[in-house]
Order: sequence, then C-alpha cells, then structure tokens
Amino acid sequence: MQTPEEMLANFVLLWAVIDPVGTVPVYISCTQGHDRTEQRKIARTAALVAAGILFFFLVAGELFLRAMGVPLAAFQVAGGLVLFLFALTMIFGDSKPESESSLVRPAQDTAIFPLATPSIASPGAMMAAVLLTENAHHSLPHQAVTAVLMLIVVGTVYLFMRAAGWISRVIGDAGASVISRVMGLILASIAAAQVLEGIREYFG
Repeated sequence: MQTPEEMLANFVLLWAVIDPVGTVPVYISCTQGHDRTEQRKIARTAALVAAGILFFFLVAGELFLRAMGVPLAAFQVAGGLVLFLFALTMIFGDSKPESESSLVRPAQDTAIFPLATPSIASPGAMMAAVLLTENAHHSLPHQAVTAVLMLIVVGTVYLFMRAAGWISRVIGDAGASVISRVMGLILASIAAAQVLEGIREYFG
C-alpha cells in the first residue's frame, strides 16, 4: 500500500501530466455552438474515453514492453526524457490551452480529438500510467491505488469541464496558461528524478 507521501507524489504527477485546468479552454473551444445537453455529452464522452485509454496503458503497457524485450529501466529513462520534453513544451512553448485549442475542428468527434486525446490522455499521461505501475517495483494494491488516483484526476477534469464557463470567467485564458506552465515546471523535476532512478537501476 502507498504511504501518504507516495500518494501525494503520484497524485501531483498525474495532475501535472493530465492538467485538468488546461483542459478547460480546450473544452470551451470544442463546445462552442453546442447546446448544454450536447456539451454535457461531449464532457462525459471525453472523460470516459480518456479514462479507458489511460487504464489500458496502466494495465497492459508493461506487458507490451516485456513482449518487445525492452528493459523497464531503459523505459523509465526514456519515459523520463519524454516527460521532460513534454514539460519543456509546457514551460517554453505554447501552453496546453494555446496549442491544443488550435486542434479544435467543427466536427462531431471533438470529444475524442482533441479532448479525450491528446488533451486529457496526453502522451505524458500514458507514459506516467506505465511508469507508476511497474510490476517490479509496485505491488498490486499499490497499482490499484494509482488507478484510483488516476480516476480521481480524470473525474476532476470532467467536473472542471462541466464548470468550464465559471472557471473561464474566474481565471481567464491567461490564468490557465500560467497554471499550465507551473505544472510543466513541476513535471520537469519529476521527470528528472525518473531518469536518475532509471540510470541508477540499470547500472546498479
């Protein structure tokens, strides 16, 4: 079972890579012109699909790695580097609201793209789901807690989308951009720790 400190660290990591606040402007752009019933349907579909994608990587991601003969330590280093690059784009590049809002298309599948992926179930979130549930380091109860934490964050994204209008009025696009960049800085430090841990294990 995870300690409170581990639960907090994992929750912060999942919050950073999923970035619920950064999803709000993307959701608003996706649902312009839709009535409230359609907006609720889009939010529900996006959250369910994103949870399904992340749960798949949480359960089967490591199996695919083993089937391909990739050492977990090597994947941890590679995953940490990917997370670090993802964090750099959040800090120095277009923030999540800016970059993903540009992907919005006036189509019926906006709940899937860009909302479910890459906004909620981002590449960084998929990578984190695998890294946080390595069988060699984490017991089944530990992985179950991580799955619950992941569902809590995705559930928070859904609630934020339902309250998108109010949140947007309070923080605005600029506020969402600032929060996204702060999350990027936190994610960069977590990614660096993942790389160092993977190197230590590989040469240990």
